[in-house]
Amino acid sequence: MPSARVAALTREDITAAAKRLHSSRPAKWTAIIDGQELPARPLVLEAAGVPPNDPTNSHQAVAILQDFGFDVRYQGKNVSDARTETEPPAIDELIRSLRGRYKGTPSLVEDREREHRVEKDRLTR
Repeated sequence: MPSARVAALTREDITAAAKRLHSSRPAKWTAIIDGQELPARPLVLEAAGVPPNDPTNSHQAVAILQDFGFDVRYQGKNVSDARTETEPPAIDELIRSLRGRYKGTPSLVEDREREHRVEKDRLTR
């Protein structure tokens, strides 16, 4: 859970911190701000003015940056692009798998007859 100072951040706080912060080491999660690629968590912590041992984790920092509309990358790849590429095929596949399963109105008589057939087949084995 991000601290109260981190939760109260604004877009302006983050852009001001980006001007003060310089990337010191490679990071998996980064954000592009004013053409500069900066580590996500240190950027959010700097913007909030909290120490590095703040309980805010990288995923929370990334969510904050995405909510403000900044481009976020994971190991150099744009995260928003990766998300849009993977979601539609999964949804399409789910729709195709469900197609035809629930056509027509359910019938209690047909369900009962099917149960009897299944039970009869089970007993004859």
